[in-house]
Amino acid sequence: MSGPDGSHDAPVPVTIVTGFLGSGKTTVLNRLLRRPSLAGAAVIINEFGAIGLDHLLIEASEEQFTLLDNGCVCCTVRGDLVATLKELDRRGRAGEVPDLTHVIIETTGLADPAPILHTLMAEPELAGRYFVAGVVTTVDAVNGWSTLDRHAEAAKQVAVADRLLVTKTDLVSGEALGELQHRLAHLAPAARQSLAHNGEPDFDIMDNQHLGAAVDPDRVAAWLDVPAADHECGADCAHEHHHHHGHAHHGIQSYSFVIDEPIEWAAFARWLDYVAALKGEDLLRLKGLVNVTDEPERPLVLHGVQHVFHPPVRLDAWPSDDRRTRLVFIVRDIARETIARTLTKFAAIDAASIQRPVRNAA
Repeated sequence: MSGPDGSHDAPVPVTIVTGFLGSGKTTVLNRLLRRPSLAGAAVIINEFGAIGLDHLLIEASEEQFTLLDNGCVCCTVRGDLVATLKELDRRGRAGEVPDLTHVIIETTGLADPAPILHTLMAEPELAGRYFVAGVVTTVDAVNGWSTLDRHAEAAKQVAVADRLLVTKTDLVSGEALGELQHRLAHLAPAARQSLAHNGEPDFDIMDNQHLGAAVDPDRVAAWLDVPAADHECGADCAHEHHHHHGHAHHGIQSYSFVIDEPIEWAAFARWLDYVAALKGEDLLRLKGLVNVTDEPERPLVLHGVQHVFHPPVRLDAWPSDDRRTRLVFIVRDIARETIARTLTKFAAIDAASIQRPVRNAA
């Protein structure tokens, strides 16, 4: 199984493509699959059968739906996803199919991408064979605003994204598109935004390699280089737009922290365990670059989705001259003060060293 560096045993990147019903996932995916860069890709499409498409390997994995008591539809990734990925690996190693260069998982419109991320991050049978390259979320420029207002699932799909792809941009005015992009930036400030013109994305999905895992120094710098002010857009944001969306973000906020002092890793790891146990359901994403006391010249990269965290990755060097710890949270109904308080209590961090970043004047 060939990875992005061309070696046979290198892990293969996995990109999750999600987005609400009617947001254009399938159209975008079909356009992307025509590109030469995805000639060695496999696609796992939830709820659809196996389809041959232009010499690309298309695999099928059923998605299990459970109707909860509160009426919400929740996607649960079953063992068939693990089995499908293992079978792809086996067939590649046996020479039954061309070597894989990428795997794309397309979810259904109501799917929560978090269980798929959990499976890829925590399943021992997949460790070393695949890694999470990132989450691409499609947002319909025509209906995206009202969809975010009405559906918590759509807001969460946006919040956990590494890249947001706004579709159907040719059907709205420039002003309406700008307002939607501004709102998306509040909901997912660390996500890159791209556009699809007449169904054609303005990016290559292969650009997403290491976007989620962020083990490349340039990628680390990119997702930490976000607007510094915290985003807590709710009823008070209504004056910024022509639309009122009092609870449109469904309790989702993003916070950024800068910590001046080096961190003792054992204490910080205890804090991670505490947060995952008590607040994991509402800790949608956590990304961080941590200055640890035992080896300050080599920072640790953190990447978590709810209660599941990637094993920390130590970089060979800092991606910039700024050697402070930086943490980016996307949460649901967790106050910034709660995070700061637990950092001081459980991670042994001096409260005076925890800073709220200041937005650049530019």
